[in-house]
Amino acid sequence: MKGKTLVVMAAGMGSRFGGLKQIEPVGPNGEFIIDYSVYDAKRAGFKKIVFVIKKELEETFQKTIGARVEGKIEVAYAYQELSDIPKKQYLAEVREKPWGTIQAVLASKKEVDGDFVVINADDFYGYDAYLKAAAFLDQDKDENHYASITFPYQVTASLYGSVKRAVCFPKEGDIKELVESKVTTMGDYALAEPLNGDASFKIELDHPVAVNMFAFKHHFYDYLEEYFSRFFDQDDEVILKSEALLPELVKEKLEENVITLKNVVSSSTWLGMTYREDLEGVKSCIAALIEKGEYPKKLWN
Repeated sequence: MKGKTLVVMAAGMGSRFGGLKQIEPVGPNGEFIIDYSVYDAKRAGFKKIVFVIKKELEETFQKTIGARVEGKIEVAYAYQELSDIPKKQYLAEVREKPWGTIQAVLASKKEVDGDFVVINADDFYGYDAYLKAAAFLDQDKDENHYASITFPYQVTASLYGSVKRAVCFPKEGDIKELVESKVTTMGDYALAEPLNGDASFKIELDHPVAVNMFAFKHHFYDYLEEYFSRFFDQDDEVILKSEALLPELVKEKLEENVITLKNVVSSSTWLGMTYREDLEGVKSCIAALIEKGEYPKKLWN
């Protein structure tokens, strides 16, 4: 039986944060958020970790997170490169940032031989999230049944500004619609401004949002390849200003009634670092989780 793989998207630079968030120490012994993700995934039954990074970051990753976790779980590296596109290679010469989360997940294909979960490297999802993602993959074997591990919006909000979230609209346990939005807390509600330019709408503070933690079957790579190819059928000007985003593909397949997306709500503490000012709050929350006994003070012995 093929084991479950965790795919960690770690190639992006945090423009609003002001640095490389993936290797910002947050634990008492210099642990990164990625350390906690790997630790939680391992104890939830995942057998392999694939880090999707930029090639130039490989040495940094191997000397830090790699040195800590290799030997404890199988580790592989995949590379998200500007030139790794299906057509219009000339666009890679003028592009400055990666092509989006669809390209990031596609980069992992050669290293994944079964079902997998995708996460952001700079988000802390918590043990319960990994347990529920693993349970979904163990129990549901339909190749077109996926899951989004969601959190109430207020759990994922920043005190320091707006955040980008996929606002979810579930019905009878399944997500029927995803709307990628800029979301801003407005007191006792939040305002969601769809990134596609549609009209803004209000959501309750406990409304479920997706934060790029999806449980996929291996067949999903076929959809990724087809969508990424179509992305480059657009006008060059549109392509250069856009990114191919994972929630947009999921949204498209939902609208086509090709897939089912389970709404799996996690009770974990979710932590993110959208802004540099978020850092101290993340450190404090992790210290509190350690104090409660949810994590050891020294993560890797």
